[in-house]
Amino acid sequence: MVTSASWPAPPAKLDLGDSEVHVWRASLDASPDAQQQLEQLLSAEERARAVRFHFQKDRSHYMAGRGLLRRILARYLQTGPAELRFTLNAFGRPELSAPPGPPSLRFNLSHSRGLALFAVTRHRQIGIDLEFIRPDFATEDVAGRFFSPREVAALRELPVEARTEAFFNCWTRKEAFIKARGEGLSIPLDSFDVTLAPGDAPALLRSQHDPQAASRWSIWALHPGPGYAAALAVEGKRWELKCWACAP
Repeated sequence: MVTSASWPAPPAKLDLGDSEVHVWRASLDASPDAQQQLEQLLSAEERARAVRFHFQKDRSHYMAGRGLLRRILARYLQTGPAELRFTLNAFGRPELSAPPGPPSLRFNLSHSRGLALFAVTRHRQIGIDLEFIRPDFATEDVAGRFFSPREVAALRELPVEARTEAFFNCWTRKEAFIKARGEGLSIPLDSFDVTLAPGDAPALLRSQHDPQAASRWSIWALHPGPGYAAALAVEGKRWELKCWACAP
């Protein structure tokens, strides 16, 4: 398990082996100079999307996140961040533009309350989710709407004081898996089960649409900092996790 103290600066020479998964943590609250530098890396389409955000902070966070994503991916691809081109799959998931065939470099990102996580790997599907912990959101009504019956029952069995942590364990693991599949909400959140009890190993337990899913997917808990919950979903079982800190 990765703790909040396990996010060192990356090495000068950055290698990503086929059996590795890298997760980057970054603040989206950049200084004015850093924010301007990140914005300059964006495409016209990314700038246009940023304008649609109603609040300035949301616009700034979006642009910082996209700029940091470009910087991170450019390190692996040994190219300029502004040179990268992205496309969207049929469900709106961003991917690197590439020649026909499966792309080698896969990535996913998530952000919440000024913090962002970026996951990068090769040749395998990956998803990541980060949430700011809000006890007022972690209600039984919300769980009943989005969690599976098995998960709701497991949540109810826990002591009241453990339910908020369990709720966000469940929420982030489910979101990470959905994002890794890259099919959006065409996969209902209540159609698969994950572990959620504090202390239990993160895992995908069952999927209605894929009987072999539990044996093909890994779920990992991340701890990016106080007040946040996060999870990583990775296709396959044999891989090594490395975590890095990224300065805005």
